Amino acid sequence: MNKLSTVAAACLLFCLLFLALYNLLLLWSREQQLRSKLAYRANRGWRKWLSGRFRRYEWLHLHLSELLETLQLKATPGAFVCLSGLLLLAGVASGGIFFQTVKGILLFGGLLGSLPYTWLRTMLVHRRMQTQMDFLPAVELFYQCYLVTGERQVRIALQRTVEERRLLGPMQSVFEQLYRNLSVRGDDEASLRLLAASLGHLWADYFVNILRVALVEGVPISDSLKELLTDMRKARRAGEQERNRLLEIRVANFSPLLFLALFIGINLRYNKDNSYFYYVVEPQGRDMLLNAMMLIFASFLMGLWLSRKKM
Repeated sequence: MNKLSTVAAACLLFCLLFLALYNLLLLWSREQQLRSKLAYRANRGWRKWLSGRFRRYEWLHLHLSELLETLQLKATPGAFVCLSGLLLLAGVASGGIFFQTVKGILLFGGLLGSLPYTWLRTMLVHRRMQTQMDFLPAVELFYQCYLVTGERQVRIALQRTVEERRLLGPMQSVFEQLYRNLSVRGDDEASLRLLAASLGHLWADYFVNILRVALVEGVPISDSLKELLTDMRKARRAGEQERNRLLEIRVANFSPLLFLALFIGINLRYNKDNSYFYYVVEPQGRDMLLNAMMLIFASFLMGLWLSRKKM
């Protein structure tokens, strides 16, 4: 138990020192060498080797790549996995030092290690909730641009929609990303899949299917878009009720954390010495805090899952 925590702490310290020294040497070498030589050495460095090893897990690399690109983050899947690994080591080390049990090492290490991915999923759910209210006006604007351009090509209509700059909220960046991917990426299916992942609701799937038909078969889609807009206007009231339920779920996610902080704060306010003894010194108190953190984290994950199901 203690040996595992010591090994994890040593590995974490080694990784942090290695990254710090590597970045310092990289900054120094940029001043001393030409850019071409630096790029050549970077391709043969440890980052290239780790990236090649990680690409063997194709499903995980593809999933993280699409998730990061959907959120328009500049981080690479390899860097994300390295960050998760460092947090896992930090959780194992700190769990062994503070809780001093196998349960504390495993649970706290897993909690910290999964925090980056949970943070990404939380950002994705938050973005989907922001785009729900603005999706109908965005499709209406795209439909108008599609009719104005003569129902010729989806890419031309998307370009006009983006250049109008009348899209509300984050829908502007979503449509800009779609137009950029369709123009440059060369993989229409992946571009449409990213759009569906960014929006994350049933109406977005219908819209993506309509665009897929237009891109693959080249047939006019004005009638399909008109039917979609009619159905979405009819379902707007039900959508408002669903958004209220999602707001209730988000409030319920943070309520256990607030109650825990309030409970501990009251105890520390009125009896600081005994609270410190029972929460930090006593093994039962530390185990209670660990159970509370795990239950709060589990309720937060359940809230994310319910939010995903409601969309």
